[in-house]
Amino acid sequence: MDFELPPALEAHEPPEARGTARDGVRLLAGQGTTVSHHRFTDLPDLLRAGDLLVVNTSGTLPASVPVAGAPLRVHFSTRLADDRWLVEIRGPDLGPHPGRPGPLRLPGGGTVTLEEPYSRGRLWFATVRTGLPVVEFLQRYGQPIRYPYVRRRWPIEAYQTVFATQPGSAEMPSAARPFTDRVVTRLVAAGVLLAPLVLHTGVASAEAHERPYPEWFRVPPSTARLVNDTRAAGGRVVAVGTTAVRALETVAAPDGRVAAGEGWTDLIVTPQRGVRAVDGLLTGLHEPKASHLDLLAAVVDRDLLARCYAEAVGHGYLWHEFGDVNLLLR
Repeated sequence: MDFELPPALEAHEPPEARGTARDGVRLLAGQGTTVSHHRFTDLPDLLRAGDLLVVNTSGTLPASVPVAGAPLRVHFSTRLADDRWLVEIRGPDLGPHPGRPGPLRLPGGGTVTLEEPYSRGRLWFATVRTGLPVVEFLQRYGQPIRYPYVRRRWPIEAYQTVFATQPGSAEMPSAARPFTDRVVTRLVAAGVLLAPLVLHTGVASAEAHERPYPEWFRVPPSTARLVNDTRAAGGRVVAVGTTAVRALETVAAPDGRVAAGEGWTDLIVTPQRGVRAVDGLLTGLHEPKASHLDLLAAVVDRDLLARCYAEAVGHGYLWHEFGDVNLLLR
């Protein structure tokens, strides 16, 4: 899906810096033929008792590290099963940099050796040597990944959701950012259930719009049981973020029944494949031609999706990780 995104609609800073509470961002809801405008604090009123929200508890890593002796940064994306990493190189303007095979020096005497391109020269297979666990290295020397539309650095706390318990994502699972303790309390009081899973997301690189690559996930038995019980009782399973959709659909049988599971998922959810376990999605607003839009079009039809995005542009909603959110219900 293509459309024009005016630069004025890019969120340059967290809502708190704009004078808005985390849970005060705008929420655009789409269902059937209806599109409506709300604040995120209205979410408990848009769901029903017996609905289930499935949330990603992955925490955001400070995954951007400077290269010693060069105006470059390494973005640590995904740890692979063989302990290598997928990494991306960024230039001094935070834009893409092609990189080339060979070692790069990191702070603290660490190195990252680019071995071969993974995808169009953007992501590289790399061997990392840091002298300590990579997550600990990143926490000591890294900063949150940011792109040129975010004009200044923000602390890692700005990139964590209220659900974050297990560090591992290169970028924030940002659909959950507006949740606060008070919104969660109101949801529970309204009879809406919440269930956790983990999917460690890699770099999105807004310029590339590539298909998702393998990511590590875990759907615990308790969450699988809640998903199945909710659907059997006539409730709706609403994924919070495309990451939660990918994890749930990885372990969903053709009849929609979900099993516990963990490992690496290479599932790509498209309208042709459809969704089996998910009845709705809470998500951010995605860039024109972004591959995430195909996943959204697997949850609701393209006409509704196009109407939502026309309304979002026309009413000045804000894009990216610090922007507004979109609730899509089947």
